[in-house]
Amino acid sequence: MPFSPNFSNDRYFSKSPVRGDIVVFKTPADNRTDYIKRLIGLPGDSFQIIEGDFYLNNEKIQRIKINSIEKIYCGNEILNVNTYEETLPNNKKYLAVYRKEGTMLNTDKFIVPNNHYFFMGDNRDCSKDSRFLGSVGYVHFNNLVGKASLIFFSNDKQKGGFIKFWKWNKSLRIERFFKKIQ
Repeated sequence: MPFSPNFSNDRYFSKSPVRGDIVVFKTPADNRTDYIKRLIGLPGDSFQIIEGDFYLNNEKIQRIKINSIEKIYCGNEILNVNTYEETLPNNKKYLAVYRKEGTMLNTDKFIVPNNHYFFMGDNRDCSKDSRFLGSVGYVHFNNLVGKASLIFFSNDKQKGGFIKFWKWNKSLRIERFFKKIQ
């Protein structure tokens, strides 16, 4: 679902995104590559990680442990992770996973500039996002494409790819097809 009319680059938006939305955007580095991440910080917000805890506008984001020692892939690496339910100041709840050992403990304070947004992936320790100013960094409003609302297709690249149709029985995650994004 797009945010506001902008016919020059095939975007159709109806409103500004809100904290907690899953948003598709073009990376500032090349203005071509689509990323999909959760919106954490709005223009003027501050964000910092202190001793592994997230602070938004100097308030600690509520985090409740749901599961521990799950395994996920990060590229070719298998990570042991803990799953947490996080609650943003607008009461938007979502699940995020953190590496059990070696998670990012401390960052500098980020101040989101005007007309920019701060995004993070829900897979916190395997996400290239706004915490990395040299590659993604703050995302300008003009780079926003739209709000993600549905998983149309899901494939486990570790078990096979879309082109390798003979491996579809192992790689397709059918339970995620047409699943609403929270």
